[in-house]
Amino acid sequence: MSENAYEKGRLNLPFVGFCTFGKKRTCEDWDNIKADVAFMGAPFDCGTQWRSGARMGPRAVREASTLFSFGHGGAYSYEEDLMYLDGVDIVDIGDADMVHTNTEKSHANIEYGVRKILESGALPVVVGGDHSVNAPCIRAFEGRGPIHIIQIDAHLDFVDERHGVRFGHGNPLRRASEQEFVTGMTQLGIRNVSSSNRADHKAAEDAGSTILSVRDVRRLGVEGVLALIPKGVNYYITIDIDGFDPSIAPGTGTPSHGGFTYYEVMEILQGVAFGGEVVGIDLCEVAPDYDHTGTTSVLAAQVLMNLIGYVFHGRQLRQQSA
Repeated sequence: MSENAYEKGRLNLPFVGFCTFGKKRTCEDWDNIKADVAFMGAPFDCGTQWRSGARMGPRAVREASTLFSFGHGGAYSYEEDLMYLDGVDIVDIGDADMVHTNTEKSHANIEYGVRKILESGALPVVVGGDHSVNAPCIRAFEGRGPIHIIQIDAHLDFVDERHGVRFGHGNPLRRASEQEFVTGMTQLGIRNVSSSNRADHKAAEDAGSTILSVRDVRRLGVEGVLALIPKGVNYYITIDIDGFDPSIAPGTGTPSHGGFTYYEVMEILQGVAFGGEVVGIDLCEVAPDYDHTGTTSVLAAQVLMNLIGYVFHGRQLRQQSA
């Protein structure tokens, strides 16, 4: 077990110093990323159909994540008697450059950043931005498949095209399904009014998606949901913060009541990460100006920190059993 950083040197409380993800070190040289995990912001929200503001998500999630930077040698889980994140090297590489009103260029910059992370061998963790940023993240995995996508979301995001729009926040999972290396999707939490219509849902099912509402997930339970997810494949996890109920995640452009609680999502993600290799993560749609308490940003940061812990503990379990 690594030493606790606060036992020597600075106490380094969350509200002092530079604001990076988890107060981790920075790396501005994208040709020289050396870490287990690389965090990148994708502050693009020109894909929204209603309330904007998710461009401020990466900065808010970074700020919230400083809460989890108390210098412990890992993150101890009392319930499981496990130490997560012990020895996991995380680096913050900053944000992909955004060119206002230019979706194509902004998305290309996001894709470039994810490709650089993958070339380095690190796990990409991307924070949007609206959910349209998932499309360039997925494109970056060209030649690295096959992958199965796990989506936590209130909305299916499977619109093909409307009025010429193909890369908004209602399109990313449709665009992902068109990639040859994406072998399927498990879409969880889908509910209420959405830009995706009946034909879009049928198209997703025809493309091999398993679609479960929040009530479906509750009826099945965690083990029932995990049983429906293919085994022996690599997973990419995409989380729209509106998959959670607005009672705990009001800071989003399209809140949808009847959403998940915290543990419902985390127990599923833990099962996924323990059961197979997670090769990429994005979390989108945090719009902090709609939540003056900062609760949504704290939730997002906590989800990511714990999920990263699950991913690397899952790798250890598989190595021990090999």
